[in-house]
Amino acid sequence: MTLPLNPRTASLLWLTTVVLVTLNLRPFLTAVGPLTPAIQAHTGMGLQALAWLTLLPMALIGAGTWLTPAVQNRLGVRPTMLLALALIALGCALRLAGGVSAVLIATTVLCGMGVALAQGMLPGLIKFHAPRHVAPMMGVYSAALMSGGALGAQFSPLAMQWGLSWQAALALWAWPVLPALGLAWYALGAMPLPAAARQRGSDTRWLLRRRRTWLLMLAFGLMNGGYATMVAWLAPYYQEQGWSATHSGLLVAVVSVAQAAAAFVFPALVARHPDRRPWLWLTLACQAAGFAALAWQPDAAPMTAAVVLGVGIGGCFALFMVVALDHLHHPLQAGALNALMQGGGFMLTAAAPWVMARLHQATGGYHAGWLAQFGAVLVVALLVARFRPGHYDEAMRPPAG
Repeated sequence: MTLPLNPRTASLLWLTTVVLVTLNLRPFLTAVGPLTPAIQAHTGMGLQALAWLTLLPMALIGAGTWLTPAVQNRLGVRPTMLLALALIALGCALRLAGGVSAVLIATTVLCGMGVALAQGMLPGLIKFHAPRHVAPMMGVYSAALMSGGALGAQFSPLAMQWGLSWQAALALWAWPVLPALGLAWYALGAMPLPAAARQRGSDTRWLLRRRRTWLLMLAFGLMNGGYATMVAWLAPYYQEQGWSATHSGLLVAVVSVAQAAAAFVFPALVARHPDRRPWLWLTLACQAAGFAALAWQPDAAPMTAAVVLGVGIGGCFALFMVVALDHLHHPLQAGALNALMQGGGFMLTAAAPWVMARLHQATGGYHAGWLAQFGAVLVVALLVARFRPGHYDEAMRPPAG
């Protein structure tokens, strides 16, 4: 039996749990790009096959996030979170046997399923446990997500440089999951959801009958396609121009660090501004500038372009997470809407790395792919105009009864 916690201890425990769990949701994905030449040399995988290492987890995160509310309702919060983390740890560990492309793809499936469950749960839990600090907490969550991506991009090529095989450099990310698993087991046992809250938030099927749900999915998916494309192809893009794996991995890490900083700062900036659209447009302008620099001036100031792009992607991601939670008052229903936005959005996002690979095959370079992402940013900027806070209740009015 877990002793009750005082409010201050509970808040600190929850903050630590969110950070530690979230740090483990991206390294398995971002570690692959800088190691692409080694993976290709050992497995013989082409660019389109390698695209599956990003496409597949994004699609699984999308489909799995849609299923998360049902799984959580059936198993309970703590068992679902523990299952999510166990899948990530197992998927990373099995990459020690990743010399065969089929095994590498299978491990990606396991990791993607685990991340789907965790990402589908955390926003709703954040709104429940920190109802008066949703925007700053979503900033912490998003910053931890991006920081995990930076760690994966930077330390895996360094691990190879220090003598590990590329398989071991990918598998080492199983270790940080273990303390997160232990802390989640304790924290979610000490701070369970009341039965009344679980029951009231359990029926969320009606959300799929709201146009706003689908609009959020579309905008989030197009926006997040820039992140998936960057993760998959930014390092190979610069390696084609003679950069080393470590140097190109550093560039991905710089993007991820800028993402983390922006993801932390922007939700704090908008906390007292119910209309998030001006800030969203600012982050989208940064994305447009970053992709334009990659397309037309890749050698002019790559680190500066990486920072601008990272600020745009990270800030926009965090603000979308906040906007989805803004739409509904009940924490679990808001979390379910957020899960649906991520689910449909990530399924759309999954296509972006594959589209880049196809455009590379058709044109012989990455220029067209970066321009495609630039165009997607402009479309999202138009869609964001619909997110007027005064219309949230009307757009998401639940069924009577």
